[in-house]
Amino acid sequence: MKAILDSRQILAFSALARRGSFTLAAKDLFLTQSAVSHAIKALEEEVGCRLVDRAGKRVMLTQAGEQFLRHAEKIMREMEAARAGLDTLTKWGHGRLRVGASTTACQYILPTVLREFRQSFPKCVIKIEPGDHGLQLDLLRGNHIDLAIMLEPAGQTDINFTPLFQDELRFVVAPLHPWVRMGRVPREAIAEETLVLYNKSSYTFRLVNEYFRDEKVLLSNFIELGSMEAIKELVKIGLGTGVLAPWIARGEIENGSLVSLPLGPRKLRRKWSVAHLKGRRLALGEETFVGLCRAVTETLMSQPAAASA
Repeated sequence: MKAILDSRQILAFSALARRGSFTLAAKDLFLTQSAVSHAIKALEEEVGCRLVDRAGKRVMLTQAGEQFLRHAEKIMREMEAARAGLDTLTKWGHGRLRVGASTTACQYILPTVLREFRQSFPKCVIKIEPGDHGLQLDLLRGNHIDLAIMLEPAGQTDINFTPLFQDELRFVVAPLHPWVRMGRVPREAIAEETLVLYNKSSYTFRLVNEYFRDEKVLLSNFIELGSMEAIKELVKIGLGTGVLAPWIARGEIENGSLVSLPLGPRKLRRKWSVAHLKGRRLALGEETFVGLCRAVTETLMSQPAAASA
Protein backbone atom coordinates (compact mmCIF):
# COMPACT_ATOMS: atom_id res chain seq x y z
CA MET A 1 0.00 0.00 0.00
CA LYS A 2 1.40 3.37 -1.05
CA ALA A 3 1.94 6.01 1.61
CA ILE A 4 -0.57 8.86 1.88
CA LEU A 5 0.72 12.12 0.42
CA ASP A 6 1.97 14.72 2.89
CA SER A 7 -0.39 17.69 3.07
CA ARG A 8 2.55 20.06 3.66
CA GLN A 9 4.11 18.93 0.39
CA ILE A 10 0.81 19.46 -1.44
CA LEU A 11 0.56 22.94 0.07
CA ALA A 12 4.11 23.78 -1.09
CA PHE A 13 3.36 22.49 -4.59
CA SER A 14 0.14 24.53 -4.82
CA ALA A 15 1.94 27.70 -3.72
CA LEU A 16 4.77 27.07 -6.21
CA ALA A 17 2.33 26.45 -9.07
CA ARG A 18 0.46 29.64 -8.21
CA ARG A 19 3.54 31.87 -7.86
CA GLY A 20 5.91 30.24 -10.38
CA SER A 21 8.85 30.97 -8.11
CA PHE A 22 10.48 29.15 -5.20
CA THR A 23 11.31 32.49 -3.60
CA LEU A 24 7.76 33.84 -3.76
CA ALA A 25 6.21 30.51 -2.73
CA ALA A 26 8.53 30.39 0.29
CA LYS A 27 7.54 33.95 1.20
CA ASP A 28 3.82 33.09 1.05
CA LEU A 29 4.31 30.02 3.23
CA PHE A 30 6.71 31.73 5.69
CA LEU A 31 9.35 29.10 4.89
CA THR A 32 12.88 29.16 3.54
CA GLN A 33 13.42 28.60 -0.18
CA SER A 34 15.36 25.41 0.58
CA ALA A 35 12.41 24.06 2.64
CA VAL A 36 10.06 24.52 -0.32
CA SER A 37 12.60 22.97 -2.70
CA HIS A 38 12.99 19.98 -0.37
CA ALA A 39 9.18 19.54 -0.13
CA ILE A 40 8.80 19.53 -3.93
CA LYS A 41 11.66 17.06 -4.37
CA ALA A 42 10.14 14.74 -1.75
CA LEU A 43 6.72 15.00 -3.41
CA GLU A 44 8.16 14.14 -6.84
CA GLU A 45 9.89 11.12 -5.32
CA GLU A 46 6.63 10.07 -3.70
CA VAL A 47 4.52 10.29 -6.88
CA GLY A 48 7.30 8.90 -9.04
CA CYS A 49 7.53 11.62 -11.70
CA ARG A 50 8.77 15.16 -12.28
CA LEU A 51 6.13 17.80 -11.55
CA VAL A 52 8.02 21.04 -12.30
CA ASP A 53 10.70 22.25 -14.69
CA ARG A 54 13.14 24.98 -13.71
CA ALA A 55 14.04 27.61 -16.33
CA GLY A 56 16.39 29.97 -14.53
CA LYS A 57 14.45 31.57 -11.71
CA ARG A 58 11.14 30.65 -13.31
CA VAL A 59 9.31 27.43 -12.49
CA MET A 60 6.89 25.78 -14.94
CA LEU A 61 4.64 22.77 -14.46
CA THR A 62 5.23 19.62 -16.47
CA GLN A 63 2.24 17.81 -18.03
CA ALA A 64 2.17 15.57 -14.95
CA GLY A 65 2.37 18.67 -12.76
CA GLU A 66 -0.64 20.24 -14.49
CA GLN A 67 -2.66 17.10 -13.95
CA PHE A 68 -1.56 16.79 -10.34
CA LEU A 69 -2.41 20.46 -9.72
CA ARG A 70 -6.09 19.82 -10.44
CA HIS A 71 -6.14 17.17 -7.75
CA ALA A 72 -4.06 19.27 -5.39
CA GLU A 73 -6.43 22.23 -5.69
CA LYS A 74 -9.38 19.95 -4.94
CA ILE A 75 -7.57 18.56 -1.91
CA MET A 76 -6.80 22.09 -0.68
CA ARG A 77 -10.45 23.14 -1.05
CA GLU A 78 -11.56 20.11 0.96
CA MET A 79 -9.00 20.87 3.66
CA GLU A 80 -10.20 24.48 3.86
CA ALA A 81 -13.81 23.29 4.08
CA ALA A 82 -12.87 20.86 6.86
CA ARG A 83 -11.13 23.62 8.81
CA ALA A 84 -14.08 25.98 8.31
CA GLY A 85 -16.44 23.30 9.56
CA LEU A 86 -14.36 22.73 12.68
CA ASP A 87 -14.12 26.48 13.27
CA THR A 88 -17.92 26.63 13.15
CA LEU A 89 -18.20 23.88 15.73
CA THR A 90 -16.06 25.85 18.17
CA LYS A 91 -18.29 28.90 17.93
CA TRP A 92 -20.85 29.36 20.68
CA GLY A 93 -24.28 28.02 19.72
CA HIS A 94 -23.13 25.80 16.84
CA GLY A 95 -22.53 22.07 16.65
CA ARG A 96 -24.51 18.85 16.89
CA LEU A 97 -26.26 17.11 19.77
CA ARG A 98 -27.56 13.55 19.49
CA VAL A 99 -29.65 12.52 22.49
CA GLY A 100 -31.35 9.27 23.34
CA ALA A 101 -34.16 9.23 25.87
CA SER A 102 -36.72 6.87 27.28
CA THR A 103 -40.34 7.54 26.36
CA THR A 104 -40.94 8.92 29.86
CA ALA A 105 -37.94 11.26 29.64
CA CYS A 106 -39.04 12.41 26.16
CA GLN A 107 -42.42 13.44 27.54
CA TYR A 108 -41.68 14.81 31.00
CA ILE A 109 -38.01 15.94 31.03
CA LEU A 110 -36.71 16.71 27.54
CA PRO A 111 -39.10 19.53 26.50
CA THR A 112 -37.97 21.86 29.28
CA VAL A 113 -34.30 20.91 28.91
CA LEU A 114 -34.34 21.48 25.14
CA ARG A 115 -36.10 24.82 25.50
CA GLU A 116 -33.35 26.02 27.83
CA PHE A 117 -30.61 24.46 25.70
CA ARG A 118 -31.85 26.14 22.52
CA GLN A 119 -31.48 29.56 24.11
CA SER A 120 -27.73 29.00 24.57
CA PHE A 121 -27.12 27.00 21.39
CA PRO A 122 -29.58 28.39 18.83
CA LYS A 123 -27.81 26.93 15.80
CA CYS A 124 -27.03 23.51 17.23
CA VAL A 125 -28.50 20.61 15.23
CA ILE A 126 -30.43 18.40 17.68
CA LYS A 127 -31.43 14.79 17.04
CA ILE A 128 -33.58 12.80 19.47
CA GLU A 129 -33.72 8.98 19.52
CA PRO A 130 -36.57 7.69 21.75
CA GLY A 131 -36.41 4.19 23.19
CA ASP A 132 -35.99 2.14 26.35
CA HIS A 133 -32.72 1.41 28.14
CA GLY A 134 -31.60 -1.52 25.98
CA LEU A 135 -31.86 0.50 22.79
CA GLN A 136 -30.14 3.50 24.38
CA LEU A 137 -27.15 1.40 25.43
CA ASP A 138 -26.86 -0.02 21.91
CA LEU A 139 -27.04 3.47 20.37
CA LEU A 140 -24.35 4.77 22.73
CA ARG A 141 -22.01 1.87 21.99
CA GLY A 142 -22.62 2.22 18.26
CA ASN A 143 -21.81 5.97 18.39
CA HIS A 144 -25.28 6.79 17.06
CA ILE A 145 -26.01 9.11 20.00
CA ASP A 146 -23.80 11.20 22.29
CA LEU A 147 -25.90 11.18 25.48
CA ALA A 148 -28.87 9.27 26.85
CA ILE A 149 -31.36 10.18 29.58
CA MET A 150 -32.24 6.82 31.03
CA LEU A 151 -32.64 4.59 34.05
CA GLU A 152 -29.31 3.36 35.31
CA PRO A 153 -29.01 -0.42 35.05
CA ALA A 154 -26.36 -2.36 36.95
CA GLY A 155 -23.23 -3.87 35.46
CA GLN A 156 -22.51 -1.41 32.63
CA THR A 157 -18.75 -1.01 33.02
CA ASP A 158 -18.22 0.78 29.70
CA ILE A 159 -20.84 3.47 30.33
CA ASN A 160 -20.48 6.56 32.52
CA PHE A 161 -23.64 7.63 34.36
CA THR A 162 -24.11 11.17 35.68
CA PRO A 163 -26.81 10.91 38.40
CA LEU A 164 -29.92 13.07 38.03
CA PHE A 165 -32.41 11.88 40.65
CA GLN A 166 -34.04 8.86 42.28
CA ASP A 167 -37.74 8.13 42.24
CA GLU A 168 -39.99 5.54 43.84
CA LEU A 169 -42.46 3.28 42.03
CA ARG A 170 -45.87 3.12 43.73
CA PHE A 171 -49.39 1.95 43.03
CA VAL A 172 -51.74 4.51 41.51
CA VAL A 173 -55.47 3.86 41.70
CA ALA A 174 -58.76 5.63 41.03
CA PRO A 175 -60.15 7.50 44.08
CA LEU A 176 -63.06 5.04 44.50
CA HIS A 177 -60.80 1.99 44.57
CA PRO A 178 -61.32 -0.21 47.69
CA TRP A 179 -57.66 0.20 48.66
CA VAL A 180 -58.22 3.95 49.08
CA ARG A 181 -61.14 3.35 51.45
CA MET A 182 -59.07 0.82 53.39
CA GLY A 183 -56.08 3.17 53.51
CA ARG A 184 -53.71 0.29 52.73
CA VAL A 185 -52.88 -2.36 50.13
CA PRO A 186 -53.64 -5.89 51.37
CA ARG A 187 -50.78 -8.13 50.33
CA GLU A 188 -53.08 -11.01 49.45
CA ALA A 189 -55.12 -8.80 47.12
CA ILE A 190 -52.23 -7.78 44.84
CA ALA A 191 -52.12 -11.06 42.90
CA GLU A 192 -55.86 -10.79 42.19
CA GLU A 193 -55.64 -7.17 41.00
CA THR A 194 -55.27 -6.25 37.33
CA LEU A 195 -52.02 -4.32 37.20
CA VAL A 196 -51.36 -1.84 34.41
CA LEU A 197 -47.61 -1.91 33.80
CA TYR A 198 -45.16 -0.23 31.49
CA ASN A 199 -43.82 -2.16 28.47
CA LYS A 200 -42.77 -5.74 29.28
CA SER A 201 -39.40 -5.24 27.54
CA SER A 202 -38.55 -2.18 29.64
CA TYR A 203 -36.19 -1.94 32.58
CA THR A 204 -39.06 -0.64 34.72
CA PHE A 205 -41.08 -3.81 34.10
CA ARG A 206 -38.05 -5.89 35.07
CA LEU A 207 -37.68 -3.95 38.34
CA VAL A 208 -41.39 -4.35 39.17
CA ASN A 209 -41.36 -8.06 38.33
CA GLU A 210 -38.25 -8.68 40.46
CA TYR A 211 -39.73 -6.68 43.34
CA PHE A 212 -42.93 -8.73 43.53
CA ARG A 213 -41.04 -11.99 42.95
CA ASP A 214 -38.93 -11.20 46.02
CA GLU A 215 -42.14 -10.39 47.89
CA LYS A 216 -43.53 -13.81 46.84
CA VAL A 217 -46.33 -12.18 44.85
CA LEU A 218 -47.06 -13.72 41.45
CA LEU A 219 -47.80 -11.25 38.64
CA SER A 220 -50.17 -13.19 36.40
CA ASN A 221 -52.88 -10.63 35.70
CA PHE A 222 -51.52 -7.51 34.07
CA ILE A 223 -51.89 -5.20 31.09
CA GLU A 224 -48.72 -3.79 29.53
CA LEU A 225 -48.62 -0.45 27.72
CA GLY A 226 -45.89 1.66 26.14
CA SER A 227 -47.24 4.99 27.36
CA MET A 228 -47.48 6.41 30.87
CA GLU A 229 -50.38 8.60 29.74
CA ALA A 230 -52.28 5.52 28.57
CA ILE A 231 -51.58 3.78 31.89
CA LYS A 232 -53.01 6.73 33.81
CA GLU A 233 -56.15 6.86 31.65
CA LEU A 234 -56.90 3.15 32.14
CA VAL A 235 -56.45 3.53 35.89
CA LYS A 236 -58.74 6.57 36.01
CA ILE A 237 -61.63 4.61 34.50
CA GLY A 238 -61.10 1.72 36.90
CA LEU A 239 -59.67 -0.90 34.52
CA GLY A 240 -56.75 -1.67 36.77
CA THR A 241 -54.07 -0.47 39.17
CA GLY A 242 -51.04 1.28 37.76
CA VAL A 243 -47.44 1.10 38.93
CA LEU A 244 -45.51 4.28 38.29
CA ALA A 245 -43.58 7.10 39.96
CA PRO A 246 -45.81 9.79 41.52
CA TRP A 247 -43.99 12.64 39.76
CA ILE A 248 -45.28 11.28 36.45
CA ALA A 249 -48.86 11.60 37.75
CA ARG A 250 -48.34 14.76 39.82
CA GLY A 251 -51.20 16.68 38.19
CA GLU A 252 -53.67 13.81 38.57
CA ILE A 253 -52.67 13.18 42.18
CA GLU A 254 -53.03 16.87 43.02
CA ASN A 255 -56.49 17.16 41.44
CA GLY A 256 -57.66 13.93 43.05
CA SER A 257 -58.26 11.87 39.92
CA LEU A 258 -55.57 9.41 41.02
CA VAL A 259 -54.30 8.30 44.42
CA SER A 260 -50.79 7.02 45.14
CA LEU A 261 -50.23 4.07 47.50
CA PRO A 262 -46.99 2.26 48.50
CA LEU A 263 -46.15 -1.07 46.90
CA GLY A 264 -45.36 -2.51 50.30
CA PRO A 265 -43.18 -2.03 53.38
CA ARG A 266 -40.07 -2.10 51.15
CA LYS A 267 -39.66 0.79 48.70
CA LEU A 268 -38.81 0.23 45.03
CA ARG A 269 -36.50 2.98 43.83
CA ARG A 270 -35.02 3.77 40.41
CA LYS A 271 -31.94 5.81 39.47
CA TRP A 272 -32.17 8.27 36.59
CA SER A 273 -28.95 9.41 34.90
CA VAL A 274 -27.43 10.94 31.81
CA ALA A 275 -25.24 8.30 30.18
CA HIS A 276 -22.30 8.48 27.79
CA LEU A 277 -19.48 6.17 26.76
CA LYS A 278 -16.74 5.98 29.38
CA GLY A 279 -13.55 7.79 28.37
CA ARG A 280 -15.35 10.04 25.91
CA ARG A 281 -14.67 13.74 26.46
CA LEU A 282 -17.88 15.78 26.34
CA ALA A 283 -18.11 18.84 24.12
CA LEU A 284 -19.25 22.18 25.53
CA GLY A 285 -22.80 21.71 24.27
CA GLU A 286 -23.01 18.23 25.76
CA GLU A 287 -21.74 19.41 29.14
CA THR A 288 -24.30 22.22 29.06
CA PHE A 289 -27.06 19.73 28.24
CA VAL A 290 -26.08 17.51 31.20
CA GLY A 291 -26.08 20.54 33.52
CA LEU A 292 -29.55 21.56 32.30
CA CYS A 293 -30.83 18.02 32.87
CA ARG A 294 -29.65 18.18 36.48
CA ALA A 295 -31.17 21.61 37.04
CA VAL A 296 -34.52 20.75 35.44
CA THR A 297 -34.91 17.42 37.23
CA GLU A 298 -33.88 18.96 40.56
CA THR A 299 -36.73 21.44 40.18
CA LEU A 300 -39.08 18.68 39.06
CA MET A 301 -38.29 16.47 42.04
CA SER A 302 -38.54 19.35 44.53
CA GLN A 303 -42.28 19.64 43.78
CA PRO A 304 -44.08 17.16 46.04
CA ALA A 305 -46.96 15.10 44.66
CA ALA A 306 -49.78 15.83 47.07
CA ALA A 307 -52.67 13.57 48.07
CA SER A 308 -50.55 10.40 48.30
CA ALA A 309 -51.83 7.92 50.82
